[in-house]
Formats: sequence, C-alpha cells, structure tokens
Amino acid sequence: MLLYQLPQRHRDLADHPALSYHGKKVTYSELNQHINAYAGLFQQLGVKPGERVAICSSNCPEFIYSYLGAIQAGAIVVPLNLMLTQEEIAFIVKDAGCSTLVIHPAILERLQLAPEQAAALGLRQVVVLDAVTAKRAQAASPAAPAATAAADTCVFLYTSGTTGRPKGAMLSHNNFLADVEAMDAVSDLGSGDNFLCVLPMFHSFAWATSVLLPLYLGSTITIKETFQPKDTLKTLAEDDITVFCGVPAMYAVLWRLAEAGQFKALRLAISGGAPLAAEIQRGFEAKFAFPLVEGYGLSEAAPVVCLNPLDGVRKPGSIGLPLPGMEVKVVDANDREVLPGEVGELVVRGPNVMSGYYNQPQETAATLRNGWLHTGDLARRDADGYFYIVDRKKDMVILGGFNVYPREVEEVLLTHPAVLDAAVVGVGDPLKGETVKAYIVLKEGETADRRRLQEFLKEHLALYKIPRLFEFVADLPKSPTGKVLKKLLKDRG
Repeated sequence: MLLYQLPQRHRDLADHPALSYHGKKVTYSELNQHINAYAGLFQQLGVKPGERVAICSSNCPEFIYSYLGAIQAGAIVVPLNLMLTQEEIAFIVKDAGCSTLVIHPAILERLQLAPEQAAALGLRQVVVLDAVTAKRAQAASPAAPAATAAADTCVFLYTSGTTGRPKGAMLSHNNFLADVEAMDAVSDLGSGDNFLCVLPMFHSFAWATSVLLPLYLGSTITIKETFQPKDTLKTLAEDDITVFCGVPAMYAVLWRLAEAGQFKALRLAISGGAPLAAEIQRGFEAKFAFPLVEGYGLSEAAPVVCLNPLDGVRKPGSIGLPLPGMEVKVVDANDREVLPGEVGELVVRGPNVMSGYYNQPQETAATLRNGWLHTGDLARRDADGYFYIVDRKKDMVILGGFNVYPREVEEVLLTHPAVLDAAVVGVGDPLKGETVKAYIVLKEGETADRRRLQEFLKEHLALYKIPRLFEFVADLPKSPTGKVLKKLLKDRG
C-alpha cells in the first residue's frame, strides 16, 4: 500500500465523513476525488516523480489534499513549520531542493515572498491554497499514479534544529504505514471514532496520530486550525469527539478549565511531543475518568515508538512499552545494553525508522550506528519493560562529576502549588563552568521566590540537583507542539 491510498481502503465507507471542517463534511469518496484532483494539478504543473514539494499551511482539508496528492504524483513532500521565518524556510527549501512551494494565502501574506525571492530559492512555482487553485485542481485531468514503490521515500521531515541546522529525515510509505499499523494493533479504535486534530498537521505527531491513523481506520477527522482553549472545550463537548491527541500544555489547560463530565463522548486522550508531568496525568484522569495515555516518538521514527497500554497498566511518568514490531533498548556510550534501572541512551530499531538524513552521510552514520536509531534521549527501563525518558542527552548538566537531569527537577517544581510551568537548563558559570538555572511561570495570583522554591526542592532532591539560579517569567518559549525551546533559554543565560 502507498500512503495516498489510505482513504481508498474503505470502499464500504464511501459516504462516511472523512473530514469535518467548520461544519462542512467531506466523505471518503469526496476525499479520494480531491486527492486525485490535486495529484492531477501537480502533474499539470510539471511536477515529476522524485521532485520535492514543500507545504506551508495551517490545518485545513487542502493541507491533506495537497500532501497526499503530491505523493500520488510521485513527489516527495517537505512539510514546513508555519511558524518559521522567511530565512528558516529558505534554508529548508534550498537544502531539500524543492521545486514547488504550496502555501496558505495568510502565510504567504505574512512572509511577503516576492516572485524573485522564490526564484532565488530554486522554486519553479508557488501554489497558493486559495479558491483559484481549488478550481484548477478540479479542472485538471485525472491523475495517473506515478510508478512508486512502498519502499520509496515520500516525505522529508526536517528536525527542529535545536542542536544545529535542521536535517531532513527521509521517510518512506512503508515507514509511515508500519507505524500506523502498529498503533492500530494496540488500540480498539475504528470507523465510529471522531478524532479532533488541533495539533499542527506539519508536525509528525499530528500527521501520524490525527490524520494517517484515522484515515487508516476509516474514522472522522474534525479539523481545527489551532488550539484555542474555549473553542477546543466547546468542540470536545459538542461535536462527539471520541479521540484527542495533544501535548502536555494542552492537557494542563483542559484540566484547569473543563468541568468533570463535560466531555460526554471522549474516551481516549493521547499525549506526546513533550514530557507529560505525572501530576497532570493523575489529575486529568481523576477528574475526567478516561485514560490519558503518554507515548513517545521522534520524526526519524515516523514518529511513534512507545505507548502506554490503552487497556492495562499505565505508569505515570513512563512512555510505556514499544509498539509491536519495534525494538527499543537503553545502551551505554559503547552501545552495550544497560541493566534495568540504569540510565543510558534510548535506541530504536524497526520498520518505521528512516533511511537517513538527506545529503547528510556523516549525520546519518552517527545516528543510525550499528543498525539502531540513536535518539539522543536519556532513558531507563524498569523490571516490567516500561521505559522512562530521563532527559535529552544534550540537556544533561554535569556538576562536579554528578549528572543533573533537568526533567527530574522540573517534575518536582511542577508539584509546587504556586508553579504553573517550569524549565530547567544548564547555563555558563565563570567558576564551575556550568550551573543549574530554573525558569518559572507562576499561577495567576500566586507568589513564590527563589528561597521558597529551593526549600521545597530540598524535601525531594539531593542538594546538588537544586538550581542555584531562578528567573520568574510570564511564559516559556515553546515549539508549536509544546516542547520548551531550551536552546533559547540557555542563550539567555
């Protein structure tokens, strides 16, 4: 099977809603027609198999039409973070060698990308997702599917670049389909479910869990452009949403704002994209009486790798168990597996793992060392086989020979009644070389100072782990999926 063929699996669901957007329903039959129309448009525009098509758009049906349509035409899709600056977009477009840019009109207006600038990036054309393009697609000749194999690369997913320039992870049809099939194998979801997609579709977490998985199942996808707390609450309560995939920051808001029993149809919530604080998970499940399941993934693995069981033991703070067909272990610096309870680097092997980074042979060799994807995440495994992310390998702070894992400190800070959000980083110190600093966001109406928080931490942590520096801020810089941008905090010092 090829990725664009997912909606075609459901011949018996031709009239079943595939998409719901601003009250308008798109059936599976209509979705197939739209994908085919956009594939025909790309072929009419001269897009050849293997060419790269960049897509920069907010969540909308046309994002899905153009994404899967470009793949049907044989192109390799390069999804772009819609929050990127023109300079950042330029780097990815040039690095990937994109010939075509598909862009939402509002983003094009914000970027003010002139034709000569587009040409300088190597772009042959810019396709705006407006009414004119929609009409051109409908008028295009029916697409003849490109001669594509399931093992062929169909997407470049560019990493966030927190440790340097973004790198394009090359993923095939098989990579994505293996991941979707593995998620299906551990769930009881089906065509009767209604997924709410508020996570940005350009991100691998949203694309896999809130687009590809429901299309594989024959479910409905209710599309929202962004997470707006009041609107999301209303949609969850009134639109018969049964499955919600979000990031921890979203669940923290819903936990505070929603009433118990408000989500009448919702039966499953999945958290990813960033670590989920155990306090949020316990409080959320106690209030709403349905599971909030934490998982783990990365773009290089298409992306989901581990998930807490939907039925069975869920361990707060754990990323759960490997999905079927995926191997996960924790290794030391010499790639030797460590004992349960010991901390090492999390490595992954399976049919979902990328073939490598585009035009980055050295980075590919280092990351796919010895046949395993080295994630850069520090983790441990318990006696039951559940995995726990301790921290990012590059975020670990070394003080006097002792390892300080910022996430451990953050987890404790988040249990303080005055703390809404927290991020801990290592910053330069003229005497020690590095010291620990905490950035704190307080809850509205609450007060706290450095001394009070340090005294609180002493009750739970060894003295060497306690931050010496504190800065109280209005909010933390985060990616669109809620991951704290720690590089920005480190640069602030």
